[in-house]
Amino acid sequence: MRRGIAASALVASLALAATACGGGDSDSKSDGPVTITWWDTSNATNEAPTYKALVQQFEAANKDVKVKYVNVPFDQAQNKFDTAAGSKGAPDVLRSEVGWTPAFAKKGYFLPLDGTDALADQDKFEPNLIKQAQYEGKTYGAPLVTDTLALVYNKALFKKAGITEAPKTWDELKSDAAKVQAKAGVPGYWGSTQAYYAQSFLYGEGTDTVDAAAKKVTVNSAAAKKAYGTWLSLFSGKGLHKADTTADAYAHIQDAFVNGKVAAIIQGPWEITNFYKGSAFQDKSNLGIATVPAGSAGKAGAPTGGHNLAVYAGSDKAHQAAALKFVKFMTSAKSQETIALKNSTLPTRGDAYTAEVKADPGIAGYQGVLSAAQPRPALPEYSSLWGPLDTELPKIAGGKESLDKGLSNAELAVAKLVPDFSK
Repeated sequence: MRRGIAASALVASLALAATACGGGDSDSKSDGPVTITWWDTSNATNEAPTYKALVQQFEAANKDVKVKYVNVPFDQAQNKFDTAAGSKGAPDVLRSEVGWTPAFAKKGYFLPLDGTDALADQDKFEPNLIKQAQYEGKTYGAPLVTDTLALVYNKALFKKAGITEAPKTWDELKSDAAKVQAKAGVPGYWGSTQAYYAQSFLYGEGTDTVDAAAKKVTVNSAAAKKAYGTWLSLFSGKGLHKADTTADAYAHIQDAFVNGKVAAIIQGPWEITNFYKGSAFQDKSNLGIATVPAGSAGKAGAPTGGHNLAVYAGSDKAHQAAALKFVKFMTSAKSQETIALKNSTLPTRGDAYTAEVKADPGIAGYQGVLSAAQPRPALPEYSSLWGPLDTELPKIAGGKESLDKGLSNAELAVAKLVPDFSK
């Protein structure tokens, strides 16, 4: 996240702060509805219209509450909320990325939701998603949408290569990639150099960047070296696309996949609608979705992402009560079904996966891999730990430094982010 220093950025920040209620007296009069402010961090073009429509539905059904909707760019929202909450001017509800939850909970900015209306249906949510919304034993977010990574593949290209099922290990993926190259004439797999996409290799070796419970940095451990060694090996060999270390690598990989120029990649459900826009997936049923391959530990795992709805702890009781009612509505099975149908995002509760929702092969496919999604540890600094790896991994993949050197550099940088952890 970057903090803007230009005057225009300051004006924008002040404007956002002005829209926040924060328990203001003007909106809590007993003779009128309570007005709460919601900062929505979804895509303003593709997703926000759905949320705006749901706000209108909520207001129609709850005449005692008005919702002031504000769409805040995702890449600015964390810093803006941090600033606003510190000055008692935050919105009553925030669409919070799951990685922000422990950090804001630690600062006391989020209201614990246990036992409130917001989590009245707690048993309906995926248990791992509730766990991910917790910090020090309390729950600070109601899961709104979720995501994880999967191996997505072109069924037609796999069939042409004589492959009848998705690979279950990284070694099988290498073998399949060579078959696709030989039979279909395109690379079988194109990997990413981004740290988030490499996380599954760590899970496949039973490790992570840190061991939060033991308070130890593990990014340069023997298991991690093995994981990143496997990751690195997938950039060279028959049917394996070389590493793209350019600033536009994400777009290059995505474009190649949706247009049938590569058979498989690792990707998340936020790209479902874009998959269908490509020439390779005009027939949606051609999209294959499978659990990420497993490592030598024998178990596959992928990072869990998504967004929670969190309530500002600095609002007064009237605003908090209205905010909790709003959160319950937005995370209900019906609302989540609407969001899934309109935005092609994954619901966080099982009863929202209706027959109509699962008619979308993308959503149905990603639902099938959610069992391999691993919740992030309740460590406020956790999401920032990918930063050092985003610096080092492209250098390693591009041949500019060795794996040992890159991981040693990452270890030093990670240790600075969690100074009370041992190496």
